[in-house]
Amino acid sequence: MKLKGNIVDIINRKIFKGEITIENGKIKSVEEKECEENHYILPGFIDAHIHIESSMLVPSEFAKIAVKHGTVSTVSDPHEIANVLGVKGVEFMIENGKQTPFKFNFGAPSCVPATSFESAGAIIDSDAIKTLMANPDIKYLAEMMNYPGVIYDDAEVLKKIDWAKQYNKPIDGHAPGLRGDDLTKYISAGISTDHECFTYEEGLEKLNKGMKVIVREGSAAKNFEALIDLLDEHYEDMMFCSDDKHPDDLLLGHINQVCARAVAKGNDIFKVLQAACVNPVKHYNLDVGLLHVGDDADCIVLEDLKDFKTLQTYINGDLVYDNGVSKIKHVAFQNLNNFNTAKKEVSDFKFESKAKDIRVIECLDGELVTNEIIAASTIKNGNLVSNTKTDILKMTVVNRYNNDKPALAFIKNYGLKEGAIASSVGHDSHNIIAVGVSDEAICKAVNLLIENEGGICAISDTEEKVVPLPVAGIMSDKNAETIGKQYSELDKMAKQLGSQLHAPYMSLSFMALLVIPALKLSDKGLFNGGKFEFTSVEVV
Repeated sequence: MKLKGNIVDIINRKIFKGEITIENGKIKSVEEKECEENHYILPGFIDAHIHIESSMLVPSEFAKIAVKHGTVSTVSDPHEIANVLGVKGVEFMIENGKQTPFKFNFGAPSCVPATSFESAGAIIDSDAIKTLMANPDIKYLAEMMNYPGVIYDDAEVLKKIDWAKQYNKPIDGHAPGLRGDDLTKYISAGISTDHECFTYEEGLEKLNKGMKVIVREGSAAKNFEALIDLLDEHYEDMMFCSDDKHPDDLLLGHINQVCARAVAKGNDIFKVLQAACVNPVKHYNLDVGLLHVGDDADCIVLEDLKDFKTLQTYINGDLVYDNGVSKIKHVAFQNLNNFNTAKKEVSDFKFESKAKDIRVIECLDGELVTNEIIAASTIKNGNLVSNTKTDILKMTVVNRYNNDKPALAFIKNYGLKEGAIASSVGHDSHNIIAVGVSDEAICKAVNLLIENEGGICAISDTEEKVVPLPVAGIMSDKNAETIGKQYSELDKMAKQLGSQLHAPYMSLSFMALLVIPALKLSDKGLFNGGKFEFTSVEVV
């Protein structure tokens, strides 16, 4: 098979008319010669850090859509399903992904549970990491979120890192805002990347200290604008990722969108493509071709190098996407889950208090970090309640693995004027998280998810909508078009209820993410992510 067009040689920084010969799935030759074709041929895009589970799709369904945008491979952390099902969940992701030509590269989740301050469905200890590291299908140690454990020499954390070193596999980082001597120690432990930088200065310090910085532009967390100006000087040490990509967003685009934005801002095309295509292969030692003779024929045909519209995608020489049609087939699989809690009563969400002031989580649109603010309480019949006028709403996290009492707190910037929304996608342990204007609405939303053993939902005074997620309570067993449409309808309903957030469900899922400061809620209580300790809702 031969491909003709404008060949993009990223390494040698040149574009030339030519012909590529593919034989037995490999690049046999790359020749410079005249041809009529004006499209562009280049290596496929790679998402350098993503939780496939965030798309609410199993890997085989994710692959169907990703190839439409020129993505041929991902560096995937199965951390989300691992928190629900442990190693069994990791194995499900690997085996499901293997049934497609798409090149998934899964890591060993380093923090399951993410912290000891929440209830998860499983534990992956250092012995399990040892077993996973010995598996050739495991390419790296996934994001080490427990950076305090690294800094303060936690023995179990260091054992996990040591196993990655013994098997000579990269170690991914996760240290938002970490600077100075603490950052130096974190890096010296062997941690090589970070996708959590949210300021230019933080990214620059991490680059100067030898880290690879991954520019994240996902459905909720968006750091492109803060970091992209680092690319011109540091393009050899940067990559692109989505981290979390909801299904409706994935249908619209992937890493190709990041490339288009980077070029539109005046960045050199070869530097952009180095980050999007080359650097992940070199850093993670991926079996992904880069258009060199002898490489796997993993390449894409683009209409231009401005909008990055994909015309064709090839993996191992096979045409997996062709002008609007994904050729990746449906894969049959069995649903796995872990849900064990009883339906709740409205009284379970009552917060008896006389406090005049309360600590409130301030949700920041497009950010994983939150602020802690102090606000006046609203009390009715001795119960702390939501106040739609001040936009301070009650929220809850409900343990889905045991029948425990719900944890309660308050949040600002959700904007709901009616009803409630809830999700069993609640990073990292995936307990049920909900926010609403009344205890009754919150209870109804929580119970709707318990009835379905997982999903996302919205409740109004007259309507209820739910998207079931029967795979571990975090993924659908449907295709992307179906789940994308359902999710879009639910997202629209949440906004009709009053939310002004760009991605209310994605943002909601991160309000239980304890490893990101400043204030979050676990099923065990309100948590100060800066001090890494519980704190009280009531200000005494």
